[in-house]
Amino acid sequence: MMNKAEIRRLYKQKRQNLSSTQIEEQSIAIANQALKLDIWQHTYYHLFLSISRHKEVDTSMLLHILQGKDKQIVVSKSHFKTQTLSHYLLTDATAIKENSFGIPEPQDGLEVPINKIDVVFVPLLAYDYLGNRVGYGKGFYDRFLQHCRKDTLKIGLSFFEPINDKLETKPHDVAIDVVVTPNRVFKF
Repeated sequence: MMNKAEIRRLYKQKRQNLSSTQIEEQSIAIANQALKLDIWQHTYYHLFLSISRHKEVDTSMLLHILQGKDKQIVVSKSHFKTQTLSHYLLTDATAIKENSFGIPEPQDGLEVPINKIDVVFVPLLAYDYLGNRVGYGKGFYDRFLQHCRKDTLKIGLSFFEPINDKLETKPHDVAIDVVVTPNRVFKF
């Protein structure tokens, strides 16, 4: 069994090997797969804004879909001292600026309580067949997801298939319900 640090290294490398064309095409394919999900009846959708230098799934297509469906879009700001996130409604007036880690974040705006969020699109590096995920290791999303409602849908976005091993988990790890890849959807 590989540990999370080894998996993190491996999947960061796998993403670095993708060309910008592959990232664009696969991100569009992921958005098209997401359209097939039965999730569009909700109101508040939390979306991560991609860190392009880490070659994350480009969520701009999903953002356009959400805007086209007139959904309330929620984006986060990271607080590194407390390793927590605060959540803001994304509007035309929201100023977005990259922080020192390259994460695009809202500078201000209307804060949204976690219990209002219906669907969370979750960034990840890797995941297993049970919905356990590996992120960057700081626990921001685990802390956030622990405070979501029990019925909040947690949807991971990934360029890759699940790993074959079961991931080692800790009590604070929060599994995801669904992962959307360019070719298919995995439900756990």
